[in-house]
Amino acid sequence: MTEAEKRLVVGKIAGAHGVQGWVKVRSDTRPAGNLLNYSPWYLYKNSAFSTRTILQCREQPNGLLALLEGCATRDDAQALAGSEIFVERAEMPAPEPGEVYWDDLIGCNVRTGSGDELGAVTGLIETGGHDVLVIQGERERLIPYVQDVYITKVDFSAKLIEVDWDPEA
Repeated sequence: MTEAEKRLVVGKIAGAHGVQGWVKVRSDTRPAGNLLNYSPWYLYKNSAFSTRTILQCREQPNGLLALLEGCATRDDAQALAGSEIFVERAEMPAPEPGEVYWDDLIGCNVRTGSGDELGAVTGLIETGGHDVLVIQGERERLIPYVQDVYITKVDFSAKLIEVDWDPEA
């Protein structure tokens, strides 16, 4: 298992905040503040991981702020902008029945019940009502992640998602 496979992406450093090394954080956890419960963070940027401990953090109406070890100036904070935030998979609670971690869906092959290959999941979009799989094959497709409606089977061991979807749509 690679370093990245032992970890889950839970957010991203969006930029610097102020002049004392604070960073703006975009959280992919629900609720957003749950991201602050995990430390250290493994920041991934330029094909390499670095480890940072959270020294201080706070929630604000428009997002999260964090002061990380080794980040004392605006320049330090700005250098981290764009870093993906990973945490150890073992620290995360198991998904509730019917729930999945988005990270586990990325890379899964998608096919219809009749065997038409649609491509692989390259991302997800949060729409408010339900999440949408971004599937890249011979063309990009967006398929709502709605169990027992469009998603008929998910096999994580085979990295396969079966869908009820018209391949021409």
